[in-house]
Amino acid sequence: MKQIFRSSLLALCAGGLCSVALAKLPAPTPEAAAKAAEAAAKAAWSGKVDNYKLCQAQDRVAAHYRKTAKDAKPAAASAPCADPGPFAYTPPAAKPIEAAGAHSPPGTASSPPSTTTPAASAPKS
Repeated sequence: MKQIFRSSLLALCAGGLCSVALAKLPAPTPEAAAKAAEAAAKAAWSGKVDNYKLCQAQDRVAAHYRKTAKDAKPAAASAPCADPGPFAYTPPAAKPIEAAGAHSPPGTASSPPSTTTPAASAPKS
């Protein structure tokens, strides 16, 4: 009897956790969205800085190898390491409502909105 009670209690708890996990989150505020965009830009810049530092370290190791190895071949032509520079984030400019198209219908009208035909005799689609 205890085993059945434990199993049902475990199933009930798991069902409760699943319903909480499936709850819909509200849309982020414009400020939160702006912070998230800036954080994403900073993360991308950090990746570029890491790649730059890795490139420099690889160049140092290759130069040391060529200097110390007896049978080292000359360096092949490769692109120089690209310095990403300091972090600079410029948020995108907000579009005015008119430019966003919020007030306009998605397409152009091909016929007037009303006709002289009564609704009862109009063809059904």
